[in-house]
Amino acid sequence: MKIAIPKERRANELRVAASPETVKKFLALGAEVVVETGAGLGSAITDEAFAAAGATIAPDAAAALRDADLVLKVQRPIGPGEGGVNEIALMKRGATLVAILSPHADAARVKAYADAGIDAFAMEFMPRITRAQSMDVLSSQANLAGYRAVLEAANEFGRAFPMMMTAAGTVPPARAFIMGVGVAGLQAIATAKRLGAVVSATDVRPATKEQVESLGGTFIAVMDEEFQQAQTAGGYAKEMSAAYQEKQRALVAETIRKQDIVITTALIPGRKAPVLVTDEMLRTMKPGAVVVDMAVEQGGNVEGSVPGEVVRKYGVTIVGRVNLPSRIAVDASALYARNLLAFLTPFIDKDRKALAFNWDDEVVKGTALTRGGQVVHPAFAPAAPAPAAPVAPAPASDSNTGAEE
Repeated sequence: MKIAIPKERRANELRVAASPETVKKFLALGAEVVVETGAGLGSAITDEAFAAAGATIAPDAAAALRDADLVLKVQRPIGPGEGGVNEIALMKRGATLVAILSPHADAARVKAYADAGIDAFAMEFMPRITRAQSMDVLSSQANLAGYRAVLEAANEFGRAFPMMMTAAGTVPPARAFIMGVGVAGLQAIATAKRLGAVVSATDVRPATKEQVESLGGTFIAVMDEEFQQAQTAGGYAKEMSAAYQEKQRALVAETIRKQDIVITTALIPGRKAPVLVTDEMLRTMKPGAVVVDMAVEQGGNVEGSVPGEVVRKYGVTIVGRVNLPSRIAVDASALYARNLLAFLTPFIDKDRKALAFNWDDEVVKGTALTRGGQVVHPAFAPAAPAPAAPVAPAPASDSNTGAEE
C-alpha cells in the first residue's frame, strides 16, 4: 500500500499531513510512504527528516501521487480550472483521499471526487464521540487557533496584558472578552488568563458556563428558558430565535464597550458565520481596542472584518487573519498527522498491507463523502427520484362498440 503526502498548494497553508513520527508508524503497519519534496518545510520538517523516518522523497506531485492507494492532505486537492497542478487528475481511480475537504464551501468538488473514482473522507465531519476524540481534527486545530488568536491580539494591542506595578505607576490589566466558548474559545480564555488579562466570555450553550468559570473567566449571557435549550445533541450551538438574539445583543453591546480585546469564534457548520459584533458596537469601543475575528473565512462575526487583513475602524483594530492553525504550523501539523494516524490505523490490514474500511463503522460513515464512484454522504448525495405514480389499468374493450380492430 502506497501512501502519498503531497505538498500543500493552497494560499496561506504551511501545514503538512504527516510527520516523521507518523511516517514510522505507517511503515510499521506495512505501508510505503512517499513524500513530495518540500512538503514539510513550512512546518520545519526537512526532506532529510522524512527520509530518515523511512519515507521516499518524490521530486514532484505527479511522482508522489502516481499509483498511490492513500493520499493524505491538509486541505482539499487542487482541481481542474484552479490553475497549477491538477492533483485530482494525478490520483488513480480507486485511490482513497483523506483531508479537510470543506465540502460545504465547494460542494461541486464532491461530485468530482466521485467522477474520478476517488473514495474521499472529510476529516472535519468526524463524529463527536468519545472513541473519535483522538481523530478530531477540528478540536486539535481549533485548540491551537484559539491560542494563536490571543497572540494576534497581543501583537496589535498597544498596551500590556497583565497588571504591572512599577515605581512609575501601575499598569492596569487588559480586559478580554471571548465570544463563543468551543475548543478555540476555551483555549483563548486560558491563554488570555495566562497573559494576565481579566477575562469574560459568552456562549449560547448552557454547558459552557461552568467551563468558563473553571478557567477563571466571568460568564456573560441572557440565561432564560431558551438559553437552557440552546445546544444540539452533538454539542454544537443551535441558532437562536430573533427575540433571544436581540436580548443577547443588548447585553453584549453593554459588555463590549468596556473591553480592550474581543475574540469572536462562533461558527455554525455549513452556514455563514453569525454577526456578533456590529458596526454600531465597534463605534462604542475604546480607542486602541483590538477585535480578532476567527470566523472571517466563513463570512465573519464582525462587521468590517476583511479576510487576510488587519483594518482599523473608529480607532479599533480588526484582525482578520486567515488559517490561524497554519500560523503555528509546527504543532498544528504534528497534531493533525496524529489525528489521521488514529483514524486510519484500525482500518489497515497488516497482513494484506491494504486498507480495509468497515463501512458500517460510525467514524467511517460520518466522514465518507464518496465511495466507488458514488456520492454517499447524506448531506451531498443526490436526492432519490420520487417513486413513479401507479399506472391505471387500461379500460377493458367493449365488443358492442362496433370499433374496428
